[in-house]
Amino acid sequence: MKTLRLYGVHDLRFTDEMVPEVRVGHELVRVTSVGICGSDSHWFSEGGIGGVPLTTPLVLGHEFTGIVESGVLKGQRVAVDPARPCGTCEWCLEGKPNLCPDIQFAGTGTVDGALQEYVAWPTKNLFQLPTSVSNEEGALLEPLGVAMHAHTLATIRPGMTVGVFGCGSIGLLTIQLAKLSGAGGIFATDIRPTRLEEAQNMGANGAYLADGSEARKILLETHHRGVDIAFEAAGDNSAVEAAITSVKPGGRVVIIGIPSEDRTTFTASTARRKGLTILICRRMKNTYPRAINLVAQGKIDLASLISTRFPFDRSNEAFLLAEKRIGIKVMINLSS
Repeated sequence: MKTLRLYGVHDLRFTDEMVPEVRVGHELVRVTSVGICGSDSHWFSEGGIGGVPLTTPLVLGHEFTGIVESGVLKGQRVAVDPARPCGTCEWCLEGKPNLCPDIQFAGTGTVDGALQEYVAWPTKNLFQLPTSVSNEEGALLEPLGVAMHAHTLATIRPGMTVGVFGCGSIGLLTIQLAKLSGAGGIFATDIRPTRLEEAQNMGANGAYLADGSEARKILLETHHRGVDIAFEAAGDNSAVEAAITSVKPGGRVVIIGIPSEDRTTFTASTARRKGLTILICRRMKNTYPRAINLVAQGKIDLASLISTRFPFDRSNEAFLLAEKRIGIKVMINLSS
């Protein structure tokens, strides 16, 4: 089969490899669509992420769908949960599999991801897609799951005001979920005007360029009260600072973004005097069935996030475009 491996910064190479063997409890999946995530771009551009360096040629890709080629699900289109927690540790048994210290996650470390024609994956991680959800939309259930987990941490209630700092795919999904949850006002920021337009299309009441004045503008719009909940989804310390400044005293800040320098900073005195609750969003947990229902019922728009599509043999172009952060989501289609 054709496989795409990352050997170093900007060094993607196609290789011919054997189709993986299928163990008990696993199925062979023919990969159809793979979304390029911001974390994939970190691997491609920097040769690592979050302090974890590239140590061996790695197959990237954790947002993906496929068609099952074996077992009782043979012939079914499925969305694939990329996380394989151990299931037996303290955190797994507490219902926090996303915090499992022995978790294997597709396209990270030494665990190969989806940018190959076939993967062998646990059956329990495969979720059948209804006809109303496309392969490409199914691939975006993973970032939707991250946004859903962030919302769970935030505990949004109807009528609350929300700030979303960073309008990539997860930020835009966070906006949609906030609207669906009955937020009384949604404010969005980003450094790209085109993304701010998308934020307004998806439910933001106010959209501001992240030029250093965005926090002041949000405070003016909220009569200096601030927002109840602030989501940082940019992976940038200036966005974290804006979120801390914009949130009300006693409010919550949920940090979703992954910074390139593996360090998050903000003004401690501001956070302390406000008595803020700061939460860190670590991937997701148990979201696929709910996410599929939201998309199938038309309550969440995933299709509009896809700005560019590439065939598998043009994956290098896809990563170079994603690195520039032009558009929202770059999708690689391996097969139909």
